[in-house]
Amino acid sequence: MPEGPEIRRAAEQVATAIKGKKVEQLFFAFDHLRHFEQLLTGSIVCTVDTFGKAMLTRFSNGLNIYTHNQLYGRWYCCKAGERPCIKRQLRLAIENSDHAALLYSASDISVLRDDEIGAHPFINKLGPDILAPETDVPMIIDRLQGKRFCGRRLGNLLTDQSFVAGLGNYLRCEILFINGLSPARQPGQLDSRQTERLAASILALPRQSYETGGITNDFRHAKQMIQDGATFEEARFRVFRRKNKPCYCCGTTIVRTIQGGQPTYLCPNCQHDSH
Repeated sequence: MPEGPEIRRAAEQVATAIKGKKVEQLFFAFDHLRHFEQLLTGSIVCTVDTFGKAMLTRFSNGLNIYTHNQLYGRWYCCKAGERPCIKRQLRLAIENSDHAALLYSASDISVLRDDEIGAHPFINKLGPDILAPETDVPMIIDRLQGKRFCGRRLGNLLTDQSFVAGLGNYLRCEILFINGLSPARQPGQLDSRQTERLAASILALPRQSYETGGITNDFRHAKQMIQDGATFEEARFRVFRRKNKPCYCCGTTIVRTIQGGQPTYLCPNCQHDSH
C-alpha cells in the first residue's frame, strides 16, 4: 500500500497536471458517483491535499473528491485524451484541455461537500500528518507518552492512523530497526532518550522517503550501492523485504515475521528483544 510519502508525491504530480485548470471532462467508474460528473465539469481544481494516505482534490464549486489508493491504486498523469497501456481498471479521470489525472484500481472514492470533510470516517480519526510542517518531535513525544498510546505495542501502534497519519508497513519496519526496537515493545517501556529518538525518526524517516522517492536506507549507502550496480529496490531499505539477507550493521540474517497481520522484517541481533 502506498504510504504518506508516496501519496504526497502523487498529489504533487496530480496538482501539476490539473491545479488551476478548468475541468473539461470527468469520469467516475462507479454508478453512485456518476451524477457528480456533470456537477464537477466546468469547475476549477483549486488544490490537491493529502491526509496521510488519502488525497483530497478540491474544486471551485465547493465539492471535493476523496480518494484512498488502498493496496493497488495508482495515479497516472498524461496528456489530455491519452491513456497508459496498463492492465488496470480506470476508476477516476479528471481532464482539462492539456492534461489528465487518472486513478486506476482504487475503489475508495467519494465526493464530499466542504462541510462534510471533517466528518469523513477516515479523515476524522487521523492523528497528526507525518509530513505536515506543524507536526514536530514534542508533539510525537506527547502522543507516545499519553495514556491512549503508551501501552500499545509499537508494531501495531506505528501503523495506526489515529496515532500518526501516513505511516505504513515499510516505514514501521524501518523505524523500529533504526531504533533497535522490537515490534512487541511499548512506548511506556522506553526511557526518555529512547522516546525522543523514536519520535525524531517517526518524522525524519518518512520525510527522507518523500525527498528521495522512497529511500529509507542510509542515503549515502543507498547511493553507493546503486553506483555499484544495485537496483533501486535493492538499495532503498535497511530491513524491509530483505528476508534472509545480512543486516547492514551486524551481518545477522534478516528475518520475516507477522505482526498485526502484516509482514514485519527485523534484525534479531540489532533488535535483540525481538523474542
